[in-house]
Amino acid sequence: MKNKFLGLILVSIFALTACKTSTTAAEISNASIRKVINSPDVTLVDVRTPEQYAGGSANNAINVPLAEIINNPTSLKGKKVVVFCNKGVQADEAYKILKKNGVDVYDGTSWQNVKGIQDSSL
Repeated sequence: MKNKFLGLILVSIFALTACKTSTTAAEISNASIRKVINSPDVTLVDVRTPEQYAGGSANNAINVPLAEIINNPTSLKGKKVVVFCNKGVQADEAYKILKKNGVDVYDGTSWQNVKGIQDSSL
């Protein structure tokens, strides 16, 4: 009984410590993406369709739809890139593809997130 109780305590401590560590990593990541988005040498890439892009996007963003990234994953190589879309699903996919192909890429999640970061920096 004592061993079971001790095991439960150890698992609980590990779980709490692991959660705390991942929260800190997320905060660092959030601070990092703010810096990258506001960097003058970054290329902001909206991976939505041209029709969605025409409805609004982040300032100075270019439109490279996810389908184009899938077909030509090295087209953005040599650039520092932030990808984003509506809710982050397509951006996650674009991020994985570009990262696998050696692109210096960051996930900005949604265009509203990227635009919000830009607007808060003015």
